[in-house]
Amino acid sequence: MDLSDASTFSVASGKNLHYVVLQVTLKEKFLGTGSGNLTELENVINKQAQKGYRLHTIATSNGGSKGLMGGDRIQATLVFEKLSD
Repeated sequence: MDLSDASTFSVASGKNLHYVVLQVTLKEKFLGTGSGNLTELENVINKQAQKGYRLHTIATSNGGSKGLMGGDRIQATLVFEKLSD
């Protein structure tokens, strides 16, 4: 059996785990408010949901700035919990 095809396989650790931790970098728009790529975060959450995980915890931190006109970076760390064994 190829474990990488299993719904609970963690690409990061290479193991079949009850909890999976993912980190997503979001770029803030230079003008205005809000993230320019919240759809990326939404896609990550929905992909894990399709694998049988639910979002357990999310935390954000400032990931710094890319300089003039670059916008700020926010690191979102997401913990997903497997729904069934």
